[in-house]
Amino acid sequence: MEEPVLNAHNKEEYPPMHTAEHILNGTMVRLFGCPRSRNAHIERKKSKCDYFLSSCPTDEQVAQIEAAVNEVIGRHLDVTVEFMPRAQAAAIVDLSKLPEDASETLRIVRVGDYDACACIGAHVKNTAEIGTFQILSHNYADGRWRVRWKVQDN
Repeated sequence: MEEPVLNAHNKEEYPPMHTAEHILNGTMVRLFGCPRSRNAHIERKKSKCDYFLSSCPTDEQVAQIEAAVNEVIGRHLDVTVEFMPRAQAAAIVDLSKLPEDASETLRIVRVGDYDACACIGAHVKNTAEIGTFQILSHNYADGRWRVRWKVQDN
């Protein structure tokens, strides 16, 4: 099968951090029923994501988020890619963050059976390559919870 032509990608992600973002997003959706992060800044040393929540997570919930992400990383899940038409992808992933000029064929990145999302970024091949996820700080204002985090090599 010929490789589909996708939109140009203007970022150079650090694959372990980018893949950890996918797991964090999947965890937030599961634990809080919120949408995936609407504003993410992913860097090699530390990253941040914003989530729209009705209240600030408690310290216990923050610890639960961190533990859940590390538990998923510890499963050593394969990270796979598949290409599909936009209409087919809409049945399995949220497409609300796609740019207007996104191609008709989408690249769906799956972290085992834990998370799936349309993404053109760089990822690890297996969650065993990520390291340990750590929440560094967080704050809450105007319905937005901002979390700063990193991953450390094991």
